[in-house]
Amino acid sequence: MVDNVILYRAPSTVADVDEVGDWLEARIDAAVTVRDRFLDVHRTETLAERFAEARVSSPYERDTGNTMLGIVRYEERALENPEREGGVLYDGLQVQRALNSALLAAERGLETLHVPILDRAIGTWGDHDGRWHKRVNVLGQPALVSVPGLYEAPAKPDAYYKEQQRHALLSGDTPPREVLENQVEGEFLIEDDPRTTDALCGYVLQAYHYLETGESFCERETCRLYNAHYHEELIDAQLRDPQFCTAHARLYE
Repeated sequence: MVDNVILYRAPSTVADVDEVGDWLEARIDAAVTVRDRFLDVHRTETLAERFAEARVSSPYERDTGNTMLGIVRYEERALENPEREGGVLYDGLQVQRALNSALLAAERGLETLHVPILDRAIGTWGDHDGRWHKRVNVLGQPALVSVPGLYEAPAKPDAYYKEQQRHALLSGDTPPREVLENQVEGEFLIEDDPRTTDALCGYVLQAYHYLETGESFCERETCRLYNAHYHEELIDAQLRDPQFCTAHARLYE
């Protein structure tokens, strides 16, 4: 049984983790506290190298990691100045193991759930198609929730990718994501979206629900516990009423 949930702020993002904590505490029996950035609170001497080992080098290569001195130095700078980090995908399971080992032994038990809100993109390897997939969260201890993943992991509307291909054919290059987002109509979240905090609430609840019940996700698309694969689904599940399916409403409303 989860008695305590500890959320960790992501100061380089627009996510208001204190607001997420208030939302969560009103719905669960566990005590909820909010701490500063996980990578500051639980910094270890080997953390930069562990992140270097978790770097994904190619979307289609299972092996990860580059521990050359320059890469480790980059990761050290990213720990000190998180606003300078970006454009790197990390193996979420490797990062999870690294952060678990950084926890204090007294807080590592499953009665205390740690949820770092991260400013880094994380992914998991898909054995079914031989490629990496970006994720919003990786459940377990600690449960990772990625703010960039909220914008980048779910697939955008078809019009987005058609416009991307059209630009590539005309110019020979892919335009910046920001340009496409401004040109394509459709419902999807963009970087620094004002709906970020609200959308993250459901993903944090998924982390608690998994550790408390063993159930990973809900199959109903209109429930906060649904694992959305498309932005339209994410918006339906996280930003529209009802917040929960009938079964999970009994637990969390």
